[in-house]
Amino acid sequence: MGLTEKFIKRVTAQSLFANGDRLVLAVSGGVDSVVLCELCHRAGYVFSIAHCNFQLRGEESERDELFVKELGKKYKVEVRVKRFDTEKYAAGQKRSVQEAARILRYEWFDELINDLNAQPLVPNYLLLTAHHADDNNETLLMNFFRGTGLHGLTGIPVSYGYIKRPLLGFFKEELLAFANENKLAFVEDSSNQSSKYTRNFFRNELIPAISQVYPQVNENLQDNISRFNEVEKLYLFSVGELKKKLCRQKGAELHIPVKQLLQFNNRAFIYEIIREYGFGEKQVGEVIKLAASESGKFIESPGLQYRIIKHRHWLIISPVQPAGSAIIAIREEDRAIEYEGGLLQLQPIIYSGQQPPATATEAWLDAAELRFPLILRKWKTGDYFYPLGMKKKKKLSRFFIDQKLSKSAKENIWVLESGKRIAWVAGHRIDDRFKLTARTRSAWKLTLISPA
Repeated sequence: MGLTEKFIKRVTAQSLFANGDRLVLAVSGGVDSVVLCELCHRAGYVFSIAHCNFQLRGEESERDELFVKELGKKYKVEVRVKRFDTEKYAAGQKRSVQEAARILRYEWFDELINDLNAQPLVPNYLLLTAHHADDNNETLLMNFFRGTGLHGLTGIPVSYGYIKRPLLGFFKEELLAFANENKLAFVEDSSNQSSKYTRNFFRNELIPAISQVYPQVNENLQDNISRFNEVEKLYLFSVGELKKKLCRQKGAELHIPVKQLLQFNNRAFIYEIIREYGFGEKQVGEVIKLAASESGKFIESPGLQYRIIKHRHWLIISPVQPAGSAIIAIREEDRAIEYEGGLLQLQPIIYSGQQPPATATEAWLDAAELRFPLILRKWKTGDYFYPLGMKKKKKLSRFFIDQKLSKSAKENIWVLESGKRIAWVAGHRIDDRFKLTARTRSAWKLTLISPA
């Protein structure tokens, strides 16, 4: 069976795309993408070409662009070209050039496919890349040595949303043999010969060295990728069942009981809980330390989108943009917090004896008594505080009865907590322990602004 027949058989077996789909081929001009074009042409698939010019290799980059345009003429298909100032982007984002190129590439692909599919009455557009089995092996090894969870050992997915990779089942030598047999012209990227790039080091030096000891290394790595994919299916099922039993979803938040979590004594389980919120394996140790810390402490995801807050006997994963969250951690540098009840503004002030305004929506608290991070949360049964002017504690439920609050009004009460002590029943009264005194030198002015 020739490569074309194997290609068609693989596409069909994996249901990668149908004859009615429109394919956009990511083509660099190298042998892999050139063979992809030829195979799609021979199989009768309808396709166009997309080419990225990262402008990193001077005349060679211009040569590649011209070559791909000629390839479009050969197959009588449309060629779309995007030119990037990759080095400028990399410097601005403080990323490596290789990482910047990958980000720019996929951002453009995403934009391109979404725009094509947004047109009325069009076929389904998909993007095909020319990743092959050698790429997959390199990715597995890079992930392994970099440090990864089980998923990183499953290699490159053959299908990911609109992206399809029909050559993953073929080795580079098969593609080269096909190109030579059919006298297919292609261009060589000179940077591929330099082992200063991580992938090239694995490709040019590490894998060839290993093959001297284990000649079947490439085939063995492919077998391992298949095994790891099967193991991951079982693993994810088991993890999913455990998460259902342990974790509680409350609106935008995930609540995790600390004691039960630590009883598992399993770092991998902690990672599987936190990873979908942008936390990595390096944060697992921080989560374990957080579990043993005092209430109110928190850590943030590397992308600063989520926080894990220690609140009494719980770890709570909450969005940093906290509207919709029932528990919100407030840092000392925060000046405005959006939440379900509206907007809370925070302002540090120098106190020189001035009288705070007598309004329910504004509270002045002694800065010396506050311990950051503060916790803004909805009140709950059992909460108590020392109402301003009183030396005895009072349960909030009793306080609300005295204030003659309706059931719906009580349901929307929020409290500000500092070091496990309620400092302010927001919109009602501060705690006497946080009031301004003759000894106060600095204060925090808190202002509630209700939603329009």
